Amino acid sequence: MLQELTIKNFAIIDNLRISFDSGMTVLSGETGAGKSIIIKAANLLLGSRATAEVIRAGAENAELEALFQLAPENPAFHAMQAQGFDPAQGLLIRRIISRNNRHRIFINGRLATLQMLTALTENIASISGQHAHQGLLKEALHLELLDRFAGLGTTRDSLARKFKDILPMIRARTDLLRRRQGQDERRALLEFEKEEILQSAAAPGEDRRLEEQRRRLKHAREILELVHGGIESLYGDQGAIADRLGEVRKSMEKAGRLDPALTPVARSLAEIGYQFEDVAQELRSYMNTIELDETRLDGIEARLDRLHKLKRKYGGSLEAVQAHLDSIESELSAMAHLGTDIAALEHKLERDQAELARLARRLSRRRHDAASRLAVQVEHELHALGMAHARFDIQLRPIPAAEAPDPLLTCEQRAVTESGTERAGFRIATNAGEDLKPLASIASGGELSRVVLAAKAILAGTDAVETMIFDEVDAGIGGGVAEVVGEKLAALSRRHQVICITHLPQIAKFADHHFRISKFVRRGRTCTRFGLLDDTQRVNEMARMLGGREITETTLAHAREILEAAARRSRPAAS
Repeated sequence: MLQELTIKNFAIIDNLRISFDSGMTVLSGETGAGKSIIIKAANLLLGSRATAEVIRAGAENAELEALFQLAPENPAFHAMQAQGFDPAQGLLIRRIISRNNRHRIFINGRLATLQMLTALTENIASISGQHAHQGLLKEALHLELLDRFAGLGTTRDSLARKFKDILPMIRARTDLLRRRQGQDERRALLEFEKEEILQSAAAPGEDRRLEEQRRRLKHAREILELVHGGIESLYGDQGAIADRLGEVRKSMEKAGRLDPALTPVARSLAEIGYQFEDVAQELRSYMNTIELDETRLDGIEARLDRLHKLKRKYGGSLEAVQAHLDSIESELSAMAHLGTDIAALEHKLERDQAELARLARRLSRRRHDAASRLAVQVEHELHALGMAHARFDIQLRPIPAAEAPDPLLTCEQRAVTESGTERAGFRIATNAGEDLKPLASIASGGELSRVVLAAKAILAGTDAVETMIFDEVDAGIGGGVAEVVGEKLAALSRRHQVICITHLPQIAKFADHHFRISKFVRRGRTCTRFGLLDDTQRVNEMARMLGGREITETTLAHAREILEAAARRSRPAAS
């Protein structure tokens, strides 16, 4: 329910705060006083696009604020919780519209986006104007309205869930079938690569070990010469290092007997001599390992060449070659199970498609049953609203199977969508002898207003919105028809908060709360005043609505009479 509306520097309104209550609220006033501006402000607070044109002359910003109290069963209550808001505090929406087009939106004091705003306000209020904001003119919504009337929400939701379950399975099946189509060629390639890698018998690090062996074999003669020369320098030649070292050691031993301080030096030289012997022995042993084998070198060169080709083909290293082999074996294993996977998926798809078709047929059957009942009720309401010769019809058109993205999403030569197998269109003939035409072709604002009101009266018990705002619902009507319209609005106000802008006393008399909107000039600027009328003021306003600017005792008496008559009535439910 809309509890409070605040408007600042918006069009001709400088500063206005309005408190609303439950039941039926009427807004009346002279033309141009600002009634339509309030509707425009409400639309912006519900998510309409903003422009700087609405800012009052001389101001840099316009500010709009609305406070809604939500019932726990309202979808907006749960939407607030999902976005991290506490719905128990109410829904406080604030919009700041700036001349620099840097507009801002706040929800319960938190900066928000337009998408967040529209998501929260989708089910809290509806605004019905003479030509704008008419959901009934959008054929895409006709099916939804029919389903709401028929109570098909659960079946429709089940169908939508099953449809969304099937879509990814269809994509997965397409992918599996595509893979199977090229499977033979792919398997042959993988088997060839696997055999090539296995036959190579390449071991991790083998290439590095072979490179070392190749270097030794390639330079074996040079290595032998160098090692042999080293041994000769240590022991073989005249004046070899070992001999000279032995002489130095003996001299130091003799000196050590003369000065014990040199004894450690002599021992160190002795240890060095032993190390020389060890080195020489290692060199002799190493020489025994050196091969002068050209055939062996050719074999290593051939093996390295094969390994290098393998590495270039499968990743650049023997480790990458092994990883490629692992992936080949994994893919071949998956191929072995591909047929089983396809069969299992197709079996599940067959079951789910049968359930989808069952739900679609059930939904279609119940829609056709409900369409005729809804059409009769709308006609009945229109007749009561003064359209005595109106005829109303709901056309259900099957969706061609050609529009289905996949044959599995068809049923009885129709495409199945997440909303079923048909589209709905409301058609009307407003005068006798006319052909039925789409609802959007209605030219008269008064006729359109009555169709909207008729639909809302029928759907009142199923409509999720708590606040209904009617702008110019009285367009093109008067007299007894206006009184019926007032009765319908009063009946709606039993289930919803109804706010109605009207020029007709026959409608205004049913109000639980009556506000008058007027404009005045202050310091050369036009301003808007908004006031809740007491009993006396309401009589005067009703008299103005009855007789215009000149209010006589007769019009005052008439105003009192119709208000007293309305008060005596029990406000029966809409017929």
